[in-house]
Amino acid sequence: MPVFFISQIRETSIDQVVIKSAKKLKKKDNPAFDIMQEVWKRKKSNGLSQFQDYQFEEYEKVEVDLANIDSAFTQRKIFNKLDFVFKYADTLDNANQLALPIFFNETLYKNWGKNDPIKKEKREILANKSSGFSDNDIVANTAKNLYKDINIYDNLLNFFNIGFTSPIARDGFSVYDYQLLGEEFINGTDAYRIRYSPKRKEVLSIFGVIYIAKETYAVVSATIKSSKNINVNFVNNFYNELEYDNPNDSIFLPKRNYQEIQLSIFGKKEKAKSIVAKKTTIFSDYLFNQNINDTIFVNKLSSLSDKDFQKNDQFWLDNRKEQLSKTEENVYQMMEELQNVPKFKKAVKVYEVLATGYYNAFKAIDIGDLYSTFGYNKDEGFRLRLGARTYFSPNDTWRAAFYTAYGFRDHQVKYGAEFRKMFNRDNRFTIGLGTRRDVMQLGAQLTTDEGIMTRSFASSGVLNSGDNFFLSSVNQTSAFAAIDPFKNFTLRLDATSQSIKSANLEKFSLDYFKNNEVFSDLNDSKLVFSITARPGAKFSQYGVDRYEHSTLASTIVLKYSQGLEGVFNSDFNYSKLQLYYFQPILLKSFGRLILNVEAGKNFNTVPLALQNVIPGNQSYGLIPNTFALLNYYEFVADQYATFHAEHHFNGKIFSYFPLIKKLKLREVIFYRTAVGSLKESSILINSSNLLLQAPNKPYYEYGFGIENIGFGNIRILRLDFNWRGNYLENPTANKFGIKFGFQYYF
Repeated sequence: MPVFFISQIRETSIDQVVIKSAKKLKKKDNPAFDIMQEVWKRKKSNGLSQFQDYQFEEYEKVEVDLANIDSAFTQRKIFNKLDFVFKYADTLDNANQLALPIFFNETLYKNWGKNDPIKKEKREILANKSSGFSDNDIVANTAKNLYKDINIYDNLLNFFNIGFTSPIARDGFSVYDYQLLGEEFINGTDAYRIRYSPKRKEVLSIFGVIYIAKETYAVVSATIKSSKNINVNFVNNFYNELEYDNPNDSIFLPKRNYQEIQLSIFGKKEKAKSIVAKKTTIFSDYLFNQNINDTIFVNKLSSLSDKDFQKNDQFWLDNRKEQLSKTEENVYQMMEELQNVPKFKKAVKVYEVLATGYYNAFKAIDIGDLYSTFGYNKDEGFRLRLGARTYFSPNDTWRAAFYTAYGFRDHQVKYGAEFRKMFNRDNRFTIGLGTRRDVMQLGAQLTTDEGIMTRSFASSGVLNSGDNFFLSSVNQTSAFAAIDPFKNFTLRLDATSQSIKSANLEKFSLDYFKNNEVFSDLNDSKLVFSITARPGAKFSQYGVDRYEHSTLASTIVLKYSQGLEGVFNSDFNYSKLQLYYFQPILLKSFGRLILNVEAGKNFNTVPLALQNVIPGNQSYGLIPNTFALLNYYEFVADQYATFHAEHHFNGKIFSYFPLIKKLKLREVIFYRTAVGSLKESSILINSSNLLLQAPNKPYYEYGFGIENIGFGNIRILRLDFNWRGNYLENPTANKFGIKFGFQYYF
């Protein structure tokens, strides 16, 4: 007899915080204000930070459903030979609307932490169970990447890297209206029930109910729901339930967190066909001050698909922190059946191709990156690229990759190949070898990626303004070794030998003087030592490659390069120091600020091919950390500093205009500046046909952008309007320019 069930979208939970209009009270007349004042006075601290050390278990389950399927939809050809899945559907109040589970995953973690004398943290997988995907990391991590850790006591709540003022923040009364609904006995505690709702519903906002303990004024529970028609790409709504334990008057401990997100490309209508992702996290078995040995924090990394974590049913019955619903229990059975259906396998493969850019053509061989297949520049003309990589599993400790490319104007074959091997998964000790012969735009980045397989957009962008003949032909061989001695902290050493010359000698010269002779080809051998810190970044470990979760983590890179004259006929001895800093900042309802700072210095006189080029952008596309109105090689510097500031208002300004706000557009403002100097000797060493100058007086650009352009839930286009602030007397100066691009974020 078939088992009938349906995955229900917790509509009862969501509905309980739907608010009706209520009379707004002044602060002095609002009893909720008096209660919230007591909450602020006695604001609790997370107990995990109050003890010398701590440990706890964390149980997590993630479910993804295809929602709002009607009877007509089930009859489509897409479900041919898949109709058996509807035996897992049951009748709801509205029998014409179904929700079908397509993914389910359970994971049990063990967490350790130490606050004194140095803060240390570790999270280790104890067990994992997935719904039929043998290599489920891509699917599972995609689902998990939708969620952020939410603490109601934080002044700012992060949803989709968008900042929302917490309902218990001190400035909450400037953002929300509060209404005391009465008292309720919840989780064994007498609590006040307070409803909050946004003062302005046109902006990105949330509403819900908070339960405040009468005796301690601690938050016992809270619900958070997005406002109707929330202006977030692909998101129809989201809903959170938070529960806390309050062991004493000064601390709280997370107890349970339920999160639900409804996503759709078909629009914001309630019954639109959509994907519903649900995540439940339960925290338990807290222990404090156990004198945890430092050896426990040795970095032991793991992946969801490791077979060591696959436990039997009895283990999960004994260790699962929350009993599964009938729906959840049967997802496993349904997914196992789906694994044997070719059509389903094809659908999974399509998703993997779109997510990774690679197509698995043969056993352990992926073709790609497919997104780099086509390109264009003035020297090569139309460019066709074909590449491949080895791929046995997400946990591969080694990877080989190659590509070959052909330019239909220069009739030259280019190629690149790379091999990387990771010897230790805990500290990620990795070595690599690579070589390439290719045409590249060297003036597109300051702090460059030393990887062989990387290629800047400027090297092969299809749409460009003006003639870009400033490309170089590079023949390069390199080797590297890297290690992570600490979490999110990487040390890397690169050894590179390369020859550089102009890709078009008639249009662009890299000629230089040495020993009273003029040379066109430059030989360079160098060692590059770099330190990269990513505090706050989160990764899923895949072996030699890894998946990075979307966070607001900063990036700090310090690089030292040493030229080795005479090694492999290298022409120059030089030293270079570079710094890169990236920082996104949430500013509550005012949006998100993104800062980029770069600085560097050449300590020796070097020719143009080894100089610091302030990166221009002659394409019509948006390229991060470049100057929209600079041409390639317009500014060159021995020493430099650049600053980029970009603020995303998330539609806050447009929300004040009745007609414009309906378009759900978002506003961006930006400012860019660069300053540097160039020694006389650095000018005289070059025999180039370019006029070399540095931005001795700070060069700057400014402008605004409109993003979130599109229709329905597909709003991925951005337009930028750029103005040049100075150096307008330069012969090729661009005073104004429009750039566009696609942004695939919420």
